[in-house]
Amino acid sequence: MPKGYWIARVDVHDEEAYKPYALANPAIFKKFGGRFVVRGGKFECPEGTSRSRNVVIEFPDYAAAIACYRSAEYQANIKVRQPASSIDIIIIEGYDGPQP
Repeated sequence: MPKGYWIARVDVHDEEAYKPYALANPAIFKKFGGRFVVRGGKFECPEGTSRSRNVVIEFPDYAAAIACYRSAEYQANIKVRQPASSIDIIIIEGYDGPQP
C-alpha cells in the first residue's frame, strides 16, 4: 500500500506567533504515524514560485494523512497558525509502482 504525504510550502509572517503551532505538530503527526521527511533546509526554485519553507511529512498511508489533517487536534492547531503564516498544503498518495 502506498504511503501518504503532506507537501507544504510556508511563509511565516510572525515567528513568535508561529512557534506554538510548530511545537504542537510533532505530537499530532506521531499519533497518525507521520514523520518529517523534509523540514526546511536549503532549496532552489528553478521554475515557478516558492515560499520560504518547505515541509514533507510521510504517513503510513493516504488514509492516515487525511485523518491527521481532519483531526480535531490539527484543526485546532490550524487556528494558531493562520494569523502567523501563509501556507499551501497538498495531501497526496505516494507512488508504489515500478521505477525506471
